Amino acid sequence: MKTDTVQQVKDRLSITDVVGGYVKLARSGASLKARCPFHAEKTPSFHVSPERGTYHCFGCGEGGDIFTFVEKMEGLDFKGALKVLAERAGVPLVYAHGEREEKDERDRLFALLEAAALFYSSRLSDEAREYLRGRGLTDATISHFRIGLAGSGWSDAADHLRGKGYSEKEITDDGLAKRSERGSLLDRFRNRIMFPLSDSAGRVIGFSGRSFGADASPEAPKYLNSPETPLFRKSRVLFGLDKAKAAMRTLGCALLVEGQVDLIMAHQAGWENAVAASGTAFTAEHAALVKRFTDNLIIALDADEAGVKAAGKAARAALAQGFNVKVARLPAGLDPADFILKEGADAWKEKIRSAKDIIEFLLDVLQERFGGSDDRLRRAVEAAVLPFVKEAASPIARERYVRLIAGRLGVSEGAVAEALARVPSLPDEPLEREMERSDTREPLARGDARANSVFGIILWQESLGQESLAQSEIDAAGARADLAEAIGPERFALLEALPEGAKEALRFEAERLHASARSLSQDCAGQIALLLRERLSRELVEITARLRRAEAGEHNETKDLVEQSRALTARIALLHAAVYTG
Repeated sequence: MKTDTVQQVKDRLSITDVVGGYVKLARSGASLKARCPFHAEKTPSFHVSPERGTYHCFGCGEGGDIFTFVEKMEGLDFKGALKVLAERAGVPLVYAHGEREEKDERDRLFALLEAAALFYSSRLSDEAREYLRGRGLTDATISHFRIGLAGSGWSDAADHLRGKGYSEKEITDDGLAKRSERGSLLDRFRNRIMFPLSDSAGRVIGFSGRSFGADASPEAPKYLNSPETPLFRKSRVLFGLDKAKAAMRTLGCALLVEGQVDLIMAHQAGWENAVAASGTAFTAEHAALVKRFTDNLIIALDADEAGVKAAGKAARAALAQGFNVKVARLPAGLDPADFILKEGADAWKEKIRSAKDIIEFLLDVLQERFGGSDDRLRRAVEAAVLPFVKEAASPIARERYVRLIAGRLGVSEGAVAEALARVPSLPDEPLEREMERSDTREPLARGDARANSVFGIILWQESLGQESLAQSEIDAAGARADLAEAIGPERFALLEALPEGAKEALRFEAERLHASARSLSQDCAGQIALLLRERLSRELVEITARLRRAEAGEHNETKDLVEQSRALTARIALLHAAVYTG
């Protein structure tokens, strides 16, 4: 690369403009300062010198010029940073004589992947194009995203690339082919629509292929991504980032969707700030990439249960990076691409603009999951929502969240604040655990809170150890048997089958509520008696109905039912007296 090309870029772009595109700069004497983008800090120690065209952080020691800054921020090498800045400056890249023949190993891998992208795009069939059109993509969009096709041939791409002068090692190193048992080179991607994956400079670094065509194996995964290579690290790659970064800065937010077609349709609908993770969950590294361009993130993932869990994971990663996070909730059964195709760009725009703050979204999800069960909802909110509130950087935001949660639960703000103070920093997968807990299929519609409470007491007492258990005022084994009789073996089996995380929550709750109780045994027995009375009352209703139907039937059946009814009535009366006389 001619040195005058580098100098032209420096002459046309000031360090203030370049750095200011990523961080907010404030005047400080002859220099400018900001909070360092390379490490977490509250007091600005990052300084920019317009006169020297350099930057330096007195906190972490990072420093350099516009090229080193972009390298660090974008995760690029020098040539990648030069490409980004040259395009911004409007400077054509001019190579010295012979330089193209002196490419290093990484240059050749980049060139190889570019050649592969050209090959796949040239092979896009009419059938594949019609499929993409059916998904809502226009020809202009297909061309813009360079979508191609890997056919059914065993080594078409490998043969083509070898013909371009690339070695078999280079082709396998880039993840485009693999060795057969006999040692021959086989294409990794076959019978797939191909989506090129690029770094932030727009250079192809890998591919994602969607199964397609009559010859596609039904056992093959729907999507297949490039393996980890010297150029491709899926935890650090966001599909569409090269095309989205300018819109992120302009719009002041990023839009996270799940799949390739979701992203492409979002861009086509006018939301060019959309990005997608490639074959992995949205990670802290992904969040750091987006953070370079905006502090605001809208999550618009699939509306199914997996999408809700993915939204929770993405939100945790984003909150940890200091993002303001919202969630756009789609109708059940529709992913973003399907929604845009069915409802149109205007409806999509309205969904994005009506996105809810992450805390409101989580509360909505849990309320739908647990229905009218106040106790289960409260436990779920404590376990799954409060950790997110804990991560909010703004004390004003935390206060607003406390007020919101108190209103949803019908409790005081002080109670929520107290519970929040006891919450550790964001635990692993809190929302996912609560979602799983809700799927334990507990048919405890009536009295479930009471049954959970008693079961929690039993679990708590059993966890105290043999010596403490011997001194306990309740007989844990006897209480188990009594509870099983009270709610029935099937319902008790469901309690026993609860995930360990759910059982641990019941233990903590029992200890919190009953650690200072003066009559634990009496309280436990009273709750069991109420549960037994409720079950017997339901049985009495059933027997009464059978008795009415049997009145015109056999005398013996009627007589048996009458006797059962009397026995149940007497037992219920005894339980009633026991409960209310203590």
